[in-house]
Amino acid sequence: MKKIPVLDLSYEIQELKPQLMKAFEEVIDNGAFIMGPNVKTFEQEAARYLGVEHAIALNSGTDALVIALLAAGIGEGDEVITTPFTFFATAEAISQVRATPVFVDIELDTYNMDLNKLEAAITPKTKAVIPVHLFGHSVDMARLTTITGKHGLIVVEDVAQAFGAEFKGKKVGTIGDAGCYSFFPSKNLGAYGDGGLLATNNSELAEKAAMLRVHGSRKKYYNEVVGFNSRLDEIQAAILRIKLPRIDEWNEGRRAAATRYAELLKDVKGIVTPTEQTYAKHVFHQYTIRVTNGKRDELQAKLDAAGVGTMVYYPVPVHKLPIYASLNVEMPVSEKLAEEVLSLPIWPQLEASVQHYIVEQIIEALQ
Repeated sequence: MKKIPVLDLSYEIQELKPQLMKAFEEVIDNGAFIMGPNVKTFEQEAARYLGVEHAIALNSGTDALVIALLAAGIGEGDEVITTPFTFFATAEAISQVRATPVFVDIELDTYNMDLNKLEAAITPKTKAVIPVHLFGHSVDMARLTTITGKHGLIVVEDVAQAFGAEFKGKKVGTIGDAGCYSFFPSKNLGAYGDGGLLATNNSELAEKAAMLRVHGSRKKYYNEVVGFNSRLDEIQAAILRIKLPRIDEWNEGRRAAATRYAELLKDVKGIVTPTEQTYAKHVFHQYTIRVTNGKRDELQAKLDAAGVGTMVYYPVPVHKLPIYASLNVEMPVSEKLAEEVLSLPIWPQLEASVQHYIVEQIIEALQ
């Protein structure tokens, strides 16, 4: 069997190639490469899919976080609470606006922020919370917004890994003050380059975000604030327009693959499979198991030798990275999971036979 990657985009590319090539040609013939008709239409289609008033297309998910914080008035002297078990960009965005990241440890089962510990982290300087819907599983947004509402805090949802995921039937990223999405190619809804989106029902926040993405101007050459060059490329918007109508089908494909993994792995000693809480509709951006017998690295090496690609998300919790090490905080659950988690191959069209092979190799490696 050839090497099994963590993600294989060849299935969707082959299926969509005629539409993609037609879209490329139309963009080239139109000659509008920046902020053209595809960007505007994609924003409308994304807003309709998510069920929000405003969708602002941006250059990346990271920019979406930065711009959301700035548009919400977060800056120097403010504290923003988030999780240490995520990609660096979440905390980086907080630092980019000169606010201070404050970390709250995570739940062992969902890998998301432990809301039992959230209120204790709130101080008079706290202005916002960034919950991360990690690996495609929603945070308990009802509980979180009850706490943030009590303290008058802004909620910016990091939805980089959870496009199409739901909390009690509502799309994540539409529950807080703003939702920030990434269209990095590996995401459930991925472009073929960088891309991001800010979703909100707050018209004032949307207007500020739209200004910030084009150098702080409502009208070209009449700049009002210092902003960014953070525009979604027209070709990427055209690609995303083709892929958006397929996202629910693809997410269901990921859910089906996750169900098969759970069944195949349920009796394997030393392996803990991901959970799905009753409030959540998990979209499995990653299928991340825990290897609880201290053999994670050994298992990963053996799977690699057997032609099975895996990834560790994340080997170092954010609070332990050099840039934040001076905070000198301990997050025991995050630190424990960093030594146990292993993400297996998953994509919407993953064949059952391939999953059987992967699990056979896991069982053999652990014997």
